[in-house]
Amino acid sequence: MHLLAIETSTPTQFVAVQRGDGAPPWQHEAPAGAQASQTLIPTIQSLLDQAGLAFSDLDAIVFGAGPGAFTGLRTACSVAQGLAFALSLPVLPIPSLLAVAETARHNLGHTGVYTVCAMLDARMDEVYHAVYRYDGSDGPHEHSGTAWRQRSPIALARPELVQADCDAWAGNALAVYGERLAHATPWHNALPTALALLRLAPERIARGEALPADQALPLYVRDKVALTTQERAKP
Repeated sequence: MHLLAIETSTPTQFVAVQRGDGAPPWQHEAPAGAQASQTLIPTIQSLLDQAGLAFSDLDAIVFGAGPGAFTGLRTACSVAQGLAFALSLPVLPIPSLLAVAETARHNLGHTGVYTVCAMLDARMDEVYHAVYRYDGSDGPHEHSGTAWRQRSPIALARPELVQADCDAWAGNALAVYGERLAHATPWHNALPTALALLRLAPERIARGEALPADQALPLYVRDKVALTTQERAKP
């Protein structure tokens, strides 16, 4: 299965292409931000060229659905949708917090039961968080997305208020909130990467989770990004 994965929910942009013959995937990593939308298509084209693939060879497009940076989520979703419409391809949205959990699991080499509280900086003095449980590989190789189960809803909270029964905590929030996350141990710095999306995608596609392009939407969680004058004045 030839796949393209896009993950731009954090300040780091990840794009990756996977060829269906088992070759190692090709990934690009760069700062995200205002210019990311201008460089995303050329980056995708470059990775496809390196993999010896054309846009028409792709079988599906995977993107990090969030939660995360509003601009980044809109960028990933709109590019995935635009390409999917043009190429008549399905789109697979994957929660970015699940990709954080998968990045931590993969980096640490866990293959058995493993529970992770994934946490990303949501700014405005809050974090996005959710708990995921990995029940071990249920396939002949590492592409076993069905092994992950979500154990708590994706939510928004002040970092010190997040409590979870888990084996580890992972994400990018510790660097921002420091001692307010002293309870979150052991902590693993991990980002949602395009490679994590590629590892999660095949079994999820096999389960029928890929969608028509017009049904693939970002997962925002927070429905406002600015406080009123009165709200800012409150202690």
